[in-house]
Amino acid sequence: MAVWFQNVADLARFDRSVRAPFNSEGMETSWGQAAEAAKEPGRHWFAITAETGELCGITGLESVSSVNRDAVIALFIEESRRRQGIGIRSMALVLDFAFRQIGLNRVTSYYRADNLRSQQMTSRAGFAAEGTMREAWFADGRFYDMICVGLLRGEWNTRRAALARELDAACTARFRGSGSSGWAWPPGPLDPPDG
Repeated sequence: MAVWFQNVADLARFDRSVRAPFNSEGMETSWGQAAEAAKEPGRHWFAITAETGELCGITGLESVSSVNRDAVIALFIEESRRRQGIGIRSMALVLDFAFRQIGLNRVTSYYRADNLRSQQMTSRAGFAAEGTMREAWFADGRFYDMICVGLLRGEWNTRRAALARELDAACTARFRGSGSSGWAWPPGPLDPPDG
């Protein structure tokens, strides 16, 4: 992961709070703390790996609230793996986890206004634009607007079936060890019904 976060421009599109690239030690400190914090119920992070075991990206839920039953979703795909369908499938799998496993009612995401890939992916997953935070993201010596999008459980249940039909099974995202348990995207024939 440290290699990914050496690209300052890419890092600035993913995380508005980080201003400098991480070296290996910085990654260990930052993500080592994240791994420890992942034991808390407010965070769920997942590594996205290829069949070969190679790390392709990361995704997860932050600020999970059991009271409000909401969370913020984040996703980062390594640059050479983008535009291959890994991101949308990984996002869909985490959305299923959020709504069907831990019982959330809402998932929020934020992206820089010039990040068209994030806009396209969240829109494809069914997120609705909810607002613009003007000049809230500083990068490259200037301020960018930050877009807030949200997805409700009922909206996901509706969008889920259509998205599953759109995605072919040539590329599949699944939780490791899930086998035929239904935790895969696109969903297979043994996948539990919507709800």
